[in-house]
Amino acid sequence: MFTGIVEKTVKVLEVADKPGLRRLTLASDWPDVQCGQSVAVNGCCLTVAGLSPGRIAFDVITETLSKTNLGLLKPGDAVNVERSMAVGQRIDGHFVQGHVDATGELVQQISTAEEWRLTIRIPDAIRKYMIPKGSVSVDGVSLTIAALTRDTFDVALIPTTLKLTTLGTRPAGWPFNLEADVISKTIVTYLEARGV
Repeated sequence: MFTGIVEKTVKVLEVADKPGLRRLTLASDWPDVQCGQSVAVNGCCLTVAGLSPGRIAFDVITETLSKTNLGLLKPGDAVNVERSMAVGQRIDGHFVQGHVDATGELVQQISTAEEWRLTIRIPDAIRKYMIPKGSVSVDGVSLTIAALTRDTFDVALIPTTLKLTTLGTRPAGWPFNLEADVISKTIVTYLEARGV
């Protein structure tokens, strides 16, 4: 479980294909991370598979590569990372499981003197969970839905979010990893199961 408050952005150092998976190695200076722990990489929960000085490695299976943007990463790319939350820790974002529901294409960036907005296409898989002013995880960043149409949603980014995450650096067409709010998913699933 994560909060969607990105701890930092780090660079991809290596991408190595192996049978049935891809080894993704990132720059890391976390002294307290251990093999077997969970880390969100662009919002996708991954298990630490290897550690060496200044490096952290994850084995990403084909299923994950095909359903997230992790399959597009190459050395030099920056990613958002967050360690799993601890009991008793403040939750400054919202509950993020790290289970990416779908990817949503960046339609446009709008930058004015007042704000920076991203317009993202809503995949069919999560449309029913999206609500105005609801929460959504975009590449691991906890955000509020600022505007919603049938096909797209907007998120507004403050300067701090632009500085501490990769969101402002992505080109039009980038497939953001999206995770709908777990509370919305639970309510909708519960009601649908009861024919409501």
